[in-house]
Amino acid sequence: MDLLHDHLARARASAAVFARSVALPPWGLTLPGSIQLSLHTVLRGHAWLWLDDPAKAARLLPGDLALVVGGRDHHFAHEPDPDLCMSHEQFWARDADDANHPDSAIFLCGAYSLAGDVGRGLLQALPPMLLIRPAPHDQVHDVVSLISRELSHFAPGQQTVLDRLLDVLLVMAMRTSFDQSSTAPRWYRAASDARLARALQAMHDKPEHAWTVPGLAHLSAMSRPSFARNFERALGQSPMQYLTDWRLTLARDYLLAGELTLEQIAGRIGYSSPNAFAATFRRHVGIAPSQWRQQHSSKQSIPA
Repeated sequence: MDLLHDHLARARASAAVFARSVALPPWGLTLPGSIQLSLHTVLRGHAWLWLDDPAKAARLLPGDLALVVGGRDHHFAHEPDPDLCMSHEQFWARDADDANHPDSAIFLCGAYSLAGDVGRGLLQALPPMLLIRPAPHDQVHDVVSLISRELSHFAPGQQTVLDRLLDVLLVMAMRTSFDQSSTAPRWYRAASDARLARALQAMHDKPEHAWTVPGLAHLSAMSRPSFARNFERALGQSPMQYLTDWRLTLARDYLLAGELTLEQIAGRIGYSSPNAFAATFRRHVGIAPSQWRQQHSSKQSIPA
């Protein structure tokens, strides 16, 4: 299991909404900032995408892919004109049978939910709006072409195929963003070093294990001082600090899920007892795990 897969799996990234739209100009829709992560791709025609200022709108052509992080409303339209935009509920409720019209645009919209601290960390690492213009033989272009072909005629299991291809686009978009960004998560950049990647993967795969710096250095085929120095340079913290942060990230997600007792959580993340776990949690978070769970259980914003 690689680290990006691990983060996406633990964030339980899921497509809450997936829509294929056909629109004859003039058209436009506004999507609310409450959507955690939106994905758009154009299959035919074009569309303009912007956040607050239509003067900064980006034009999407067939094969282009855009990710928009929630927080602010965003707009998707035939022209960068706010007056064209209706609510997304109104837009998708309208009668539209214009697929055969040569001027119609065909596009896909996906709305993703990512849960807990792990999901929040992934979202914070993305820019507010990411536009990817793949080359003709780029993998992203190939996946969009597959989606377009899948939509050209009905076949059994089509919705499952489309959902999976949309998931593939999400992973590829995140890869592209992190590869090109100076603010990509440090764990993502560090994983490009095969030696550090082995230690990081071990901590992620088995957070319950009693890891030590010498043990992680051995896994990484480095001396203890060399491993500690390289790890801190790449991650900005010591191996044991990183391990504690990862364990507490998992703990907060377990607490939010509300399915495990404190004793079970402690065992899953490498603490010998609930008391040892609670003491570490209180030292780093400021309150006891049970108090944290009570305060945050009513604030979950991820729809089921």
